[in-house]
Amino acid sequence: MQRLVRVALLCLGCGLCSLLYAFSQLALSLEQEAPRRRGDPAFPVRRQLSGGGGWKAVAGSAGRREQQQQQPPPLERCKNVSVSYWNSYWMLPSDVCGMNCFWEAACRYGVLKARPSEKMHLAVVACGERLEETVTMLKSAIIFSIKPLQFHIFAENPLHSDFQGKLDSLAYQEKFSYTLYPISFPTENAAEWKKLFKPCASQRLFLPLILKNVDSLLYVDTDILFLRPVDDIWSFLEKFNSTQIAAMAPEHEEPRIGWYNRFARHPYYGKTGINSGVMLMNMTRIRRKYFKNDMTTARLQWEEILMPLLKKYKLNITWGDQDLLNIIFFHNPESLFVFPCQWNYRPDHCIYGSNCQRAEKEGIFILHGNRGVYHDDKQPAFRAVYEAIKNYSFGDDLVHSLFLPLELELQKTQHTYCGRIYKVFIKQLTKSIRNIYDRRSKGR
Repeated sequence: MQRLVRVALLCLGCGLCSLLYAFSQLALSLEQEAPRRRGDPAFPVRRQLSGGGGWKAVAGSAGRREQQQQQPPPLERCKNVSVSYWNSYWMLPSDVCGMNCFWEAACRYGVLKARPSEKMHLAVVACGERLEETVTMLKSAIIFSIKPLQFHIFAENPLHSDFQGKLDSLAYQEKFSYTLYPISFPTENAAEWKKLFKPCASQRLFLPLILKNVDSLLYVDTDILFLRPVDDIWSFLEKFNSTQIAAMAPEHEEPRIGWYNRFARHPYYGKTGINSGVMLMNMTRIRRKYFKNDMTTARLQWEEILMPLLKKYKLNITWGDQDLLNIIFFHNPESLFVFPCQWNYRPDHCIYGSNCQRAEKEGIFILHGNRGVYHDDKQPAFRAVYEAIKNYSFGDDLVHSLFLPLELELQKTQHTYCGRIYKVFIKQLTKSIRNIYDRRSKGR
């Protein structure tokens, strides 16, 4: 019996070796035959997966888009994953080496085909004199992010052509697409919503109802700057438990200087409230959820709860739509995922002394220059970061054209509280730039 088992194993081994030999010979023969096929327009089949090519989405004043495909540049044989696979007819492209890349090609093609690039959706609302600030924010997202971005830009109609001109002139068009939308509120109370707090700010409350086909979305204020890939905050969506529908950072880390716990005349989330300048949303869950509230014993859906809340607390709210979000999540705390302060770092975290310990250890991930600090001299450290990103030109060396000039400017701000800890402004930025060059060296 043992002898028969050994014979069977030997036969199986011989058969496997024969199969491997046959595959390698097939690869070699296809490689040798490739030069004769170069005149055939259907051969080879090539696809650019990263860099240089891609789809460009252009938005008109009503959000219309047209797509244009760019041809990828020639690639060196077997040096890039984008040529390391064969097509569905088991034919290797002419620029893939058969024997050396055959098995690697099979594995890579299977993984890449099964897991296409996921777009990250980012929304912003811009009114008044916010064009340049918004474009600088979008620019920071493009510089550091890895996966492609879809921008949803809500702006007053006169700004649409300016946005289109600015965004169409940016490099790395393959990394982002965009759609422009008009500012719109429910017809019955449009004027009341528009004048709530800052012009158009409350538009964010209606994004789940307007972008009905978008599952998840990152909303940010115009005065946001990304110092780390959007991919990283986007990954928080995977950490939501079954009840969580949105993620925000606390308004304050230190209760002694907190605004909500000292002055609010309405309910607010947690000990110090939440700040809505950076808000990650699972909008499918928001649209489906029925919210507890203090107006009725019945639970209300998102579109049903907003106007009643405004009517009840209109005379008691100071920060407009952010206050309404605090009220909603006060009654539904299980629905909120809270991320640390370095994902929404504001002047309040340093003007009274450093009170975001996570930023001291890991650096600032997202900078929030509220109170207009990008445009005055009150907080020069914040303004230095804004000016550095605004003045950076795509394609320039990130170290010499962005990082080093920024570090020199930050060193000049040490007479201020925020400037004394200027290294927190560049700690994460250093890592982000290093990661960009690492990805480029690996052809990603």
